[in-house]
Amino acid sequence: MAAATKKVPLATSNSVNMNQGKTIEETYQKKSQLEHILLRPDTYIGSIEKHSQTLWVYEDDKIVHRSVTYVPGLYKIFDEILVNAADNKQRDPKMDSLKVLIDAENNLVSVYNNGDGVPVEIHKEEGVYVPELIFGHLLTSSNYDDAEKKTTGGRNGYGAKLTNIFSTEFVIETADGRRQKRYKQVFSNNMGGKSEPMITKCKEGENWTKVTFKPDLAKFSMSHLEEDVVALMKKRVVDMAGCLGKTVKVELNGSRVPVKSFQDYVNLYLNSASQLGSERPKSFYEKVGERWEVCVSLTEGQFQQVSFVNSIATIKGGTHVDYVTNQITNYVMNAVNKKHKNSNIKAHNVKNYLWVFVNCLIDNPAFDSQTKETLTLRQSSFGSKCELSEDFLKKVAKSEIVDNLLSWAKFKENKELKKTDGTKTAKVNVPKLEDANEAGGRYSEKCTLILTEGDSAKALAIAGVAGLSQMERNFYGVFPLRGKLLNVREATTKQLKENKEIECIKKILGLQHDKQYSNVKSLRYGHLMIMTDQDHDGSHIKGLLINFLHSFWPSLLKVPSFLVEFITPIVKATHRNGTVLSFYSMPEYESWKGSLAGNANSWSIKYYKGLGTSTSKEGKAYFQSLDKHKKDFIWMDEQDGDAIELAFSKKKIEARKNWLRQYEPGTHLDQKQKLIKYSDFINKELILFSMADLQRSIPSMVDGLKPGQRKILFCSFKRNFVKEAKVSQFSGYVSEHSAYHHGEQSLASTIIGMAQDFVGSNNINLLLPNGQFGTRSVGGKDHASSRYIYTQLSPITRFLFPKDDDGLLDYLDEDGQTIEPNWYMPIIPMVLVNGCEGIGTGWSTFIPNYNPRDVVANIRRLLNGEMMEPMNPWYRGFKGTIEKGASKEAGCSYTVNGVINEVNETTLRITELPVRRWTDDYRAFLNSVTEGNRDENGNLPKDPFVKDFRKYGDDAAVVFEVQLSEENMMAAKQEGLLKKFKLTTSISTSNMHLFDSAGVIKKYDNPEQILEEFFHLRLEYYEKRKKVLLENLEFELLKLENKVRFILGVVRGEIIVNNRKRADLFLELHQKGFTPIPKKSKAVVAGATDDKEEAEDSPDVSGVRASDYDYLLSMAIGTLTLEKVQQLCADHDKLNGEVDILRKTTPTALWVKDLEALEMQLDALDKYDAEAEEARRKLKGDADGGAGFKVSKQAPKNPRKYKAINEEVSVETMRKSSSSAMEKDQQGGRDASTNKLSIFGMFL
Repeated sequence: MAAATKKVPLATSNSVNMNQGKTIEETYQKKSQLEHILLRPDTYIGSIEKHSQTLWVYEDDKIVHRSVTYVPGLYKIFDEILVNAADNKQRDPKMDSLKVLIDAENNLVSVYNNGDGVPVEIHKEEGVYVPELIFGHLLTSSNYDDAEKKTTGGRNGYGAKLTNIFSTEFVIETADGRRQKRYKQVFSNNMGGKSEPMITKCKEGENWTKVTFKPDLAKFSMSHLEEDVVALMKKRVVDMAGCLGKTVKVELNGSRVPVKSFQDYVNLYLNSASQLGSERPKSFYEKVGERWEVCVSLTEGQFQQVSFVNSIATIKGGTHVDYVTNQITNYVMNAVNKKHKNSNIKAHNVKNYLWVFVNCLIDNPAFDSQTKETLTLRQSSFGSKCELSEDFLKKVAKSEIVDNLLSWAKFKENKELKKTDGTKTAKVNVPKLEDANEAGGRYSEKCTLILTEGDSAKALAIAGVAGLSQMERNFYGVFPLRGKLLNVREATTKQLKENKEIECIKKILGLQHDKQYSNVKSLRYGHLMIMTDQDHDGSHIKGLLINFLHSFWPSLLKVPSFLVEFITPIVKATHRNGTVLSFYSMPEYESWKGSLAGNANSWSIKYYKGLGTSTSKEGKAYFQSLDKHKKDFIWMDEQDGDAIELAFSKKKIEARKNWLRQYEPGTHLDQKQKLIKYSDFINKELILFSMADLQRSIPSMVDGLKPGQRKILFCSFKRNFVKEAKVSQFSGYVSEHSAYHHGEQSLASTIIGMAQDFVGSNNINLLLPNGQFGTRSVGGKDHASSRYIYTQLSPITRFLFPKDDDGLLDYLDEDGQTIEPNWYMPIIPMVLVNGCEGIGTGWSTFIPNYNPRDVVANIRRLLNGEMMEPMNPWYRGFKGTIEKGASKEAGCSYTVNGVINEVNETTLRITELPVRRWTDDYRAFLNSVTEGNRDENGNLPKDPFVKDFRKYGDDAAVVFEVQLSEENMMAAKQEGLLKKFKLTTSISTSNMHLFDSAGVIKKYDNPEQILEEFFHLRLEYYEKRKKVLLENLEFELLKLENKVRFILGVVRGEIIVNNRKRADLFLELHQKGFTPIPKKSKAVVAGATDDKEEAEDSPDVSGVRASDYDYLLSMAIGTLTLEKVQQLCADHDKLNGEVDILRKTTPTALWVKDLEALEMQLDALDKYDAEAEEARRKLKGDADGGAGFKVSKQAPKNPRKYKAINEEVSVETMRKSSSSAMEKDQQGGRDASTNKLSIFGMFL
């Protein structure tokens, strides 16, 4: 192999502009670490340039806040020696003296402590005395063992050596009482020179250490120790007195520092603040354990902190300060928001008013740099907790801080909201407002503003007002609301200010923020009338408006007749004679309907769900009978206010849950009452909206469906939806045939969701996605318009929801139309198969997907009387892992991992993302950590660790190849590839809420609990199914027997059918005992409306109608033969055999048979998935084979259909293939049908 050609490096600006006079050796140099520290000191001790800023200093026995000019590096080398001395207190608790001398004239500093001395002994490995090793050799320390928890300031092995390096003279003296040796050594010339150690004897037990040094002032651009620097150094000594407390006597230049505790130390700051002219702030002190001291005072709008970690002054704070401050801010924030509901105070608002002092000891602290200004160690690694007591937090919360925050919040809120205030003026300019002529004038108290639900309702209101006299019309104004009003109770000032609807109402009425109203004289209107649809959403709009007034102007709700509502009929019944009855509630209508008995046919019924249903003529009629349609709201007592808060306050979640739990079906507001209490409106009308909202959001345990999904399934069955249709067309069909009262776009979205089958959506999609129904790229949001995509019933759906169960269900009735049942009864709990997620009033829910095969297996175990096996989440097509984590009392947590593999030392391949981590989102994440990639704002990544990446996946498969440097690859592997590349998420089963079979919201602790409850209900329905199937088969047998008797009667001349009156023939059949079979007795299939009778005929005294014998009389004349009798008898024998089989089949066997049929369909589904994956793999070629980047072909869209093995499991299917189940039940018994005499023989 030929040798590789050596690449010539590209010319750079440095090489091009290189000084031609320098040699290679002069250009590229290697320095020792000592030389590097002196050459680049910023990295180690901070800047060596002079800085000016405002800091706390110590002078004239006081701590003063003033501007100083100092060199951070010089300050740092002093601090290193001071912290070393303080560290000795942690090593030797007997230490009780710290002496510091600062001789500015002679440029001399010394620090003495009487803790344990440095061991005066030669280090066996390094061959030098230990004092020389730790003060004169770089990167030596006693703090390198991270497994050992230490609460000292030193960590990295620089410390005092830095002081030595930046000094012209550095003297170390120590007494080792254990070895009875005293040690002294002098370093000079920036640690470049050193004397031989002087070893003398000392007394046993004599221990101390003293460091004396002369800073190399030339390196700090100084000629002497300047006044500001000395003031900072002195303040640092005072810091030590505060940190070490009363057990250590701290002296400065021969005098004791007048600080004996951390509280004394804090008082120096507070005294200084009081001398600046303000009152001395209050302070609150608490010691937490042996490691934490906290003191809190107040500031005037700017956060301040003074903090120490192991005696190190963390002048910029850090995680320890955040830990303490967050506890205080959160507590105070909650206290303020509780006292002032609309203050919307945030934690950072509270923080601005705090002055926090912290003194703590932390295990092995980590800082942002060698200068140690900010603690970066995570709270979990502190080695101790500082949980402030309730008593301490209460004291802070009861201080002036609450009043300060409330004043600030109130001032800010009022200032902002007053910008949208209205005034009492004759004219206002509000779009779409039909203003009353007298509004804002001398007769404004008589004026009524009608707020309508949308423009169509406005048209009805205007038409109604137009029917009044000219004088009356002057007092009515109309304004349409655009949708639902904002829930203002916990809304932010920004939300309120930007809400145009609220601004318009304030201007129209002339409302002024925070004003108390005892009457309406200052308003533009004296009455406010709400005119909404008579449905749940209309009730919600009323409630939101009441909530709006109660939040800002509760006094207005107490003004008589200020707030009224306008009601319209829900149902109108018109008699043949022209009589019209109006009903304003469904219970009222149902009661009247039940009283009609057999006279219902005389009435025609019309349902009025929306105001838009009423004509202009009807609108005029409403307003001409205004007293009949107008209801006044009245304030009775504080229970009214409590009820409004209960319904709308975010802080009343638990109370709202109890409120909804107490709901009873049939609850309604009596519309016959003229006055409506606010509490009655909330508890009897608004609660219906809350329940409906909850039912729209939380599925049923039985079928796993929400109402919209159930309507879609109902219409799919009703239409026998096996031939595809456009989603837009099908949504219209569903809307028409299931009384769907919301937007068709919402319905189309639900249909699309039921058909989606990408990873993370449905495990079993009940509809087929024929077209672009969305992909895992963006979680299905990339679906095509409903006008362009088709769907149909999935072949597997009828195996999950067998036709034989359709007649067992409880179908609902709305607007006189039979619609979907309360719930369907699948053969397995579909809520576990496809999961669910939703947020409703009071409750939310999340249930992950589970493997249908696991569910089937557990049902088999229950059928066999065995214990269930625990089930773990499972998503169809997901290639990663789902690992069970900690179990809790209610629910478990799971870790969901994607798949990432190392291709080579610089390349990774990602072939799966965690469930519901969408591909486009992940690509955006990779972009954010890739070198050179700019975000949408043009910013480069803050911490790029990826060189480049490429995407090779398609709509179904995930493939990313990522390139890193070898260094970053090692770092990523050390951290963990899954964690580093954000390929883990979590799933919890602690929020599994569902409606049970009785319609009661219930919390389930695990999927097995759901399955257990489903099992018992489903088994009951198999018993019902068997009973109904037997009844239907026996009914068919009876029908065949009657037909045979009838034909034989005709053939034998016993019954004459020609040239006879129908009535006479009917009487003869009745007398001869033929069974009457009404047409309406046929079973309802999929909830379809029963056939109506072709002709109205009255029953005779026995209750039998002439049409009840149509099944006999409608037989063609050509079928009245003995051949037909023979055929009917054969059919009878065959059917009789099916009856015998069914009688001997247990409900359990029926269920097992359904499960076997379902498993065959799951096999077909698995086969389809495998074939689709194989086709995709072949099309992609060898894109996954190499380590480098390769171009892969895009796999075409896979056909989404799979062929069902059988279309249904009917009685016929069961008869043909039930031998295994029958063997268990019959135990070898002979089919009884073989012993029966042929029915043909019975009649002949």
